[in-house]
Amino acid sequence: MAPPIKLPKHITDLPAYTPIEPFEVLSARINRPPDKIIKLDANENPFGMSPRAREALADLRFAHIYPDPESRALRSALANFCAVPADNLLAGAGADELIDLVMRVTLEKGDVILNCPPTFGMYRFDGDLNGATVVDIFRKPDFSLDLPALLQAAEEFQPKLIFLTSPNNPDGSLITREVIERILELPALVVLDEAYIEFASPSDLGRSASLIQQVARRDNLIVLRTFSKLAGLAGLRVGYGAFPGWMMQVLWKAKQPYNVNVAASVAAIAALKDESYLLNTVAILVAERQRMLVELAKFGFLSPFPSESNFILCTVTGRNALELKERLANDHGIFIRYFNKPGLTDCIRISVGTPEQNDLLLATLREIVK
Repeated sequence: MAPPIKLPKHITDLPAYTPIEPFEVLSARINRPPDKIIKLDANENPFGMSPRAREALADLRFAHIYPDPESRALRSALANFCAVPADNLLAGAGADELIDLVMRVTLEKGDVILNCPPTFGMYRFDGDLNGATVVDIFRKPDFSLDLPALLQAAEEFQPKLIFLTSPNNPDGSLITREVIERILELPALVVLDEAYIEFASPSDLGRSASLIQQVARRDNLIVLRTFSKLAGLAGLRVGYGAFPGWMMQVLWKAKQPYNVNVAASVAAIAALKDESYLLNTVAILVAERQRMLVELAKFGFLSPFPSESNFILCTVTGRNALELKERLANDHGIFIRYFNKPGLTDCIRISVGTPEQNDLLLATLREIVK
């Protein structure tokens, strides 16, 4: 059937984003019950939400009423948690919504975004969706930023937005404070995605490593965070961002009115009140990350990269990386992420699981190499 209207070319040409599949789809694919699957492919928190968050959801009231369009209770709780004024905070249906929202309120067709791959794929996806020109400044082989190339591209293309991820996905590296400060000197809006900052050293829920408290004092810095990794709320889709004061009015006008649902808001507020649980799960995952870095390096075909996140990226040599990923999934119900694209040739990324899940993965890898 022919469409009754002509769609914009940048939409018809848009490459599809490939998300990670849910438990029920994976379960059906390999004919294995969901509780027999170990899911280490999407950087989810294997410990799930805190007991307080579970209790809050079990006692959820007023689900039949539209949520607060300003997420006032959540923003107040976030202001206390992050030491950032509530007037600079905006909640979203995951940080993904806020990435798209930033582009929608700042970009005109053809405006330039600087992107630093390998990194999170939504920056390019949303850039293409919003009709931007996305200029890629590839990272160095160790995944550090190529600062001279980025500065040269900034001079040449005059970007409106520069997207940075720290710790970076998929390798887990932090951008040094000095590099970020240099980039902030540019006449562009810098979007710093800190989705994994709570796992960076020291393990104080990101308070030492984050730049979020600087947002209120700067005109060109945005910091994005999420409850998906830290608080185990990936399925509820709730994130937040700190924005310069001059942006807030237009963001309030442009965002969807009821973007954060009541369940997500209630669970997020309860999670923030359960800081001892958050600290404990982060401490376990950081300790497991360090253990797994050592153990994975013992396999001759795996070369893990240092990580400050809740996952470990490995290059695979002497074996077929895709075959390894599929064998783990189909024969053992263990799902990891496989990459084979520029800057990520023959790579796998393993989310840090519980100690028991990690032990089983290591035992399975030893069995495979026999």
